[in-house]
This record gives sequence, C-alpha cells and structure tokens, in this order.
Amino acid sequence: MSTPHIPCLRLGKPYVSLSQSSVNDYRDGSEKATLSQVNAGVIRRDILRLNDAKAALNKLSTNELIEISAKAGEFFLKADLPVGVDGTTHSPQEYISTLSSTSGLPHVMVRRNMDKIHFALSNLKLILNGLTRGLDLSVLDNGFGEQAGSPVCFFPTTDALGLVMPSNSPAVNSLWLPSIALKVPIMMKPGRDEPWTPYRLIQAFIAAGCPEEAFGFYPTDHEGAGDILRLCGRALIFGDKSTTDIYAGNPGVQVHGPGFSKILIGEDEIDNWPDYVDLMASSIADNGGRSCVNASAVVVPRFGREIADALGEKLGAINPTSSDDPDAVLSGFANPKMGEWIDSAIEADLHQEGAEDYTAKYREGKRLVQNENGTFLKPSVVYCESFDHPLSNREFLCPYASVVEAPQKDMLRLIGPTLVVTAISNDSSFKKDLLAAPNIERLNLGPISTMKISWDQPHEGNMFEFLYKRRSIGMAA
Repeated sequence: MSTPHIPCLRLGKPYVSLSQSSVNDYRDGSEKATLSQVNAGVIRRDILRLNDAKAALNKLSTNELIEISAKAGEFFLKADLPVGVDGTTHSPQEYISTLSSTSGLPHVMVRRNMDKIHFALSNLKLILNGLTRGLDLSVLDNGFGEQAGSPVCFFPTTDALGLVMPSNSPAVNSLWLPSIALKVPIMMKPGRDEPWTPYRLIQAFIAAGCPEEAFGFYPTDHEGAGDILRLCGRALIFGDKSTTDIYAGNPGVQVHGPGFSKILIGEDEIDNWPDYVDLMASSIADNGGRSCVNASAVVVPRFGREIADALGEKLGAINPTSSDDPDAVLSGFANPKMGEWIDSAIEADLHQEGAEDYTAKYREGKRLVQNENGTFLKPSVVYCESFDHPLSNREFLCPYASVVEAPQKDMLRLIGPTLVVTAISNDSSFKKDLLAAPNIERLNLGPISTMKISWDQPHEGNMFEFLYKRRSIGMAA
C-alpha cells in the first residue's frame, strides 16, 4: 500500500498544504503517512465561516444526528474508510496496525479503544439522557420546551468546540462525540502521532450522512493550537500538568490532564486486602497504564508493605511483547525520550529516603527496555512511607502506582484533587465523608475498577453543560 497523504479538512473540504510532516513508525522510523500542516491564519479564516457549519447541522434534528452517530459507529468499527486524498482506504485491521505502529499501543489495546468508541456512538441517546438529566431532546431543536412541568430554554455557548488532542489513547476521542448530536461543529488539532482515529471518525460520520462542514481537522503548530483554544468559545485540551495548568482557570477550556486516580481501603476492610489484589493490579495496568482513570496510588491504613509486595509480584514479572500479541499489557513509547525521562525521574526520587520499589525484585532486568519492538517501561509499584514523598502522588504514562499508608480519617485531606476514587469500605460514616468530598470527580463505592466508567455519568466534565446554557423564558399566551 502506498503511503497516504492525510489532508487538512477545512470545514470538511480536503486541503493539501505545501507544508507537510511525516507520521512515522515508532520502532524503525519508516514513514506511515504524510500530513498537511496549516498555519494559524488558515484556522482563523475558517473560524469566521462557522455559520455555514452550524447551519448545516441545524438542518437535522437531534434525533436524526443520534441515528447518524450510531451509523458512524458501525462504519468506524467495520468499514473500509478513506485515509488520504488519493483514494487510499484503511480497513479496520489496517487502521489497528497503523495506529499501533505510530503510537506504541499494541493491537489488542487499539481494538479495545475501538470498542469503547463504537459503544459511545451506538449509545449516544443513553449518554445524552444522562448528560441532560432526561431533557426532551426536541428542546434543543426548538430552543425551548418543558421539563418536569416547567418551561426551559437552552442556547449554545459557542459556534464550535475546539479540540487539541493527544497521541497516547484513542478512546479520548469519545469525549467530543456528543458535540455533533448537540449541533456544535468541531475544530481539531490532532495528536502528532495519532491522526488516524479522529480522521477515521470524521470519515465515518460523513459516510453516515453527517454534513461534512461540521468537521475541521487542522494539523498545526503551537500557535495554531493556541488559536483553536482561544477563538473557539469552548475547547478541550489534553496534556501533562505543565500544559493543562495554563488553562486551569479558564471556564471556556475544559482541561483533561493527569487524573491522580486512587484506590482507598477503609479500616473495616483492610484485613481483607488479599481479596482486592487483582482489582488493584488491573486498575493500575489496564490500557498500558496510560489512562487518567488508571490508579496511580493505593491508600491504606496499614499493610502497605504487604500490599506493595503482592502487587510487585503480580505486575513485576510483566515484560514487553510484540505489538500483535493478544496478551500484550505494555505499550511502547512513540517518543523514546519520554520513556527514558520517566525511568530517570522514578530512579532519582527513589534515592530520597522513605520509598522502595517493590517490583524491582520480581522484575527481569531493568525497568526501561529498548529492543527491536521499541522502548518500554515495565510496571513500578513503590511503597511510600507518607504523602510527603515525591513518588506518593505521581502519574506516569505507564503502569505505575504508589502504596501509601494513612489513617482513614486523614485520607480525603491527603489525596488532593482526584479524578476517580474507588473506596472499599462499608463504614457509613466514611461513605458520607466520601460523598461530600469536593476533591473527587467520580466516586466508586465498593470494589469497582477505577477504569470502569459510566457513559451516562461523565467522569470528567459534562459536555452538555459545557456546550449549552439555560436561560429563563417567558412567552405570551
């Protein structure tokens, strides 16, 4: 198959730029595609034309767009879809193998991410029912209506949803999918190593009958990304803490950074900790440890060293395998320097008193592995004597977790802002404290993996409330 050229999509219209970049295999550097690069001026001009995109979506009802989304899910999962300007297409398997070759995700994880996206598109009505808290969706078509006997009126907060996407996990694309059914066009900068998933999704939507004008796809530089975030009335950004902290106080930008998700075991259940080792291990290592909902800390009142040892034994023997291994657990790093930096950061902090790597004695060789299959980091479980240690509340793009001892009464104060907390306890007083805790975005009461999310209950921002605002309305009889 020839190397495809992936164009910019200027409100759906392919645009081939003179400025181009390569998307390369992370293992051998071979070129997998060329990608049109556009400057900020192109993006600013297209933002001025968003009325056409909005008008195209407004010709369809919300329910029609939900049906189109379900069809798009089937196309995304099963169809051969365009991947370039020369008529090149990708079958689902070609998409899987190509994405794996540029992102480092093994095939089995790409398939799981595909299934998550397909589920989201196929169940969009259920998702919107949860996001809108049961609103009659015809209200979005008419602009007003009734809910629970009271008049309601909603209007969009923006002309487009801006997206600055990452390269580490395809399933994050599921977060923007409701915007199409909500009649809000997208303006996207794809991840440098992962243009494949958003481009395939856009082509699936178009094949299903969605207006092409609804989609802006702009591989661009830092200035272009900044304009997408600044000029779109609402935007999503993904990145590490240094990137997302810049926008933390901006109500128009929804920030998706490290989750610092945690498992808490209460005093009443801590003697039963061996029953939860598998749950803890899967929460730490599923999806290669790359998700913001992966557990990055296990907080317990006692038995911390014993738990760290049990997790070290279970995860420490995991080794990198080939990308097509159906049992692959680890992901390679598209940027080898990232893996090297993480390894050196963990090692440097381990030299500080109060922490011990409990995977080390179960690990074959070093944590960092570089071979013909790429650069990998084997799992790390670190026991920390307290939350004062720098490794106690860290998150890395690999299977990593600390085990920290803390009295139950201090846990909620010590854990800090946390995306997902799985709390294993039947203590009614502790449960009340958990339910009232303002620093937890999603709470799992009981032995539920931090990786398990409910699509009709957003674990990270409500897209409907982000894209629509309610106003009071009065109408003459």
